[in-house]
Amino acid sequence: MATVRGHDEGWRVMGRRTVGRRAPSRYGRALGALALGAALCATAAPTGRASAASPVTESGTPKPYAYAEDDTTVEGAANTTNAARLEPGRTYRSSIGEGGKLYYRLALDARSDAYVSATAVPRPGTTVSYADGVKVSVQDDNSRRCSSSAAAHFGASESPRPIAAWASREIGPTRYSCQTAGTYYVVVERVDTTGSSASASLSPGDWDLELAYVSEPALKKAGSTKAPEAWNSASPEALQGDARTRAGGAGFATAAALEKGVWKDGIRPGQTLFYKVPVDWGQQIYAGAELGSSTGGDGFLGTALVVSLYNPVRGFVDDVGCGYDGSQRAAVLDPLPPVAYENRYALNDRTSSMRFAGSYYLAVHLAAQVADKFGDGPFGLTLRVRVEGAAQAGPAYAGRADPRDVFDAAAGAAAEASGGTTAGAGDRAVGSGSGTDPHMKAVAAGGLGTGTALLLVLAVWTAVARRRARRWAAAGDTSAPASSAAPPALPWDPEAPRGM
Repeated sequence: MATVRGHDEGWRVMGRRTVGRRAPSRYGRALGALALGAALCATAAPTGRASAASPVTESGTPKPYAYAEDDTTVEGAANTTNAARLEPGRTYRSSIGEGGKLYYRLALDARSDAYVSATAVPRPGTTVSYADGVKVSVQDDNSRRCSSSAAAHFGASESPRPIAAWASREIGPTRYSCQTAGTYYVVVERVDTTGSSASASLSPGDWDLELAYVSEPALKKAGSTKAPEAWNSASPEALQGDARTRAGGAGFATAAALEKGVWKDGIRPGQTLFYKVPVDWGQQIYAGAELGSSTGGDGFLGTALVVSLYNPVRGFVDDVGCGYDGSQRAAVLDPLPPVAYENRYALNDRTSSMRFAGSYYLAVHLAAQVADKFGDGPFGLTLRVRVEGAAQAGPAYAGRADPRDVFDAAAGAAAEASGGTTAGAGDRAVGSGSGTDPHMKAVAAGGLGTGTALLLVLAVWTAVARRRARRWAAAGDTSAPASSAAPPALPWDPEAPRGM
């Protein structure tokens, strides 16, 4: 801010206001330089290097995960007494050690449902086994679990990747515990398939965590407590047509938006790509991924490609895997029921998870071991996504969800129509766009940034000029300039003709 000092001289020129074009003051030159700097920064963005949110590093190796930019760092406590409080609508970044069991605190009312998910991210160089995983539960102050504990495991691929588990506190006539307002606790554990949080078989080293807490309001009027029994469970015919390019994100927050259609991308061994699909009330989602044939190498992996589906609160819905021997392979999710509020009353976890409208997330992972047999890639990836059924009216909520648009499929559709999301716009490496020239996108973004900077410059100048004019007028200084004095010099001549 040193350039602001000494600006008084620029407002007085020989005791009178100058006519016509005047030499820019130091204050004007500083503001002009600020605007020019903003323009240069905006137009210099496309450097050919991966952006901060890119799913690969500058050296081309996959990043393990892209966290939300507004994540709050929170430390999990070893006991409930020191547990930090989580707020609805927020996401948090934490970590958990080998055999760890951590506590976080919630303050819940007696009306809203609460959902908490934990995405576990093994750090680079970590090895994992089939049994390793993460478990989440919500408990009241008497250690009673509010719902069945959900665990996520790395499974047959034995390849480190982001995996997410979720738990809830639900209010309703079919629930018998955790129905009162009060203090509750989120418990996050590193486990194996036996459910132990202290097993020696767990992989060493800390894992990073991203926690998400969503609040769902009660209904204005209670409805059916029975899940729909009849729905179309037949697999539709596979979508055909030319694939459009869409670069996947490296995390939930930067997932690339998809609509119905065929899409293509590239994926490297050890990489997980995230996509999101808006699905409204009454609609069904069908999705699958195909790994393209290899140009070299040989061998076979039993589970090379894993496709996982998560609901709008990052709750696990289903997954499917396929092997790979260098020839093309497909992993297609089994048909899922239409999205319905009443699905939450189903005994089947897959059906119960399809309880919200909003963005459903596809996480596609290629096992790190693929590189040992077929090279570092990238390998061709084709996604076929279908959303069927007419959108229906949703439940009449008595309040607002937090975050606000989490159950709004229309918001996701609007982001998709724009070719992605604001958060995910920087999540693609330069040159891997969706058919639109990435440099033109950067120029457009740069134009918006420059215009905003100039408006801010002029707004600051106007406010300072008016305030100083009023102060000088009150002091009887007749040499003070009028508040309409010429604005600071811009980094170009606005009256000069400009070409392209």
